[in-house]
Formats: sequence, structure tokens, C-alpha cells
Amino acid sequence: MATPLAVTDETFQTEIIESDKPALVDFWADWCGPCRMIAPSVKEIAAEYGDSLKVAKVDVDENPAIPGRYGIVGIPTLMLFKDGQVVERIVGAMPKDRILAQILPHLQTAAA
Repeated sequence: MATPLAVTDETFQTEIIESDKPALVDFWADWCGPCRMIAPSVKEIAAEYGDSLKVAKVDVDENPAIPGRYGIVGIPTLMLFKDGQVVERIVGAMPKDRILAQILPHLQTAAA
């Protein structure tokens, strides 16, 4: 069962930008209540779509460079990367079905 991968400023390039499959990145912090609210959904997405999607988490407190590079000003922010580019950005706590509605079209085009 796939679980979200912890990614750091140092590993972001290799794990996300150079990933051979789309990557959903959850920018979060331990103190963030809405981040904790969506964490189970992010974990479920990792388990259910792990074959076609890499799911990762970036702790914004411990890794400030990457959130700064992508203009993350509020968390939780989910970003979907495809071929090294941001193709979707979801800001705020959303239910799992709303998250999937925004990312699944990008996965289906990858599989086609």
C-alpha cells in the first residue's frame, strides 16, 4: 500500500520534477488544522492511485525553499506536477472527491 513520500528541499528536484509519473504534492505544517483534516484523503489517494501517481508531502516549516519557489502563501496547498510543470493547484481543505475531480483528468491524459 503506497503512502505519501516525505520530500525535502534537497530531494524535490529528483522526486517531483524528474518523476516519471505525475506527482501530487501536499504542502503542509504540523500546526495546521486544515492540513490535518485533508491528510487522510491524501493518504487514501496515495493508496488508491499509487500506480499512476506519486503522492508526496512537503513540511513548509522544515523546507522553506520549495514553497517559496512556488509562491505557497496558504496551507494546505496541493500541487499536481506533470513532466516537471505545475498543472493544478488546490488551496485550502477540500473533500477528497473535489481533489480527485481536479487531478484525475490529468492522470487519464497521462494514461491515454
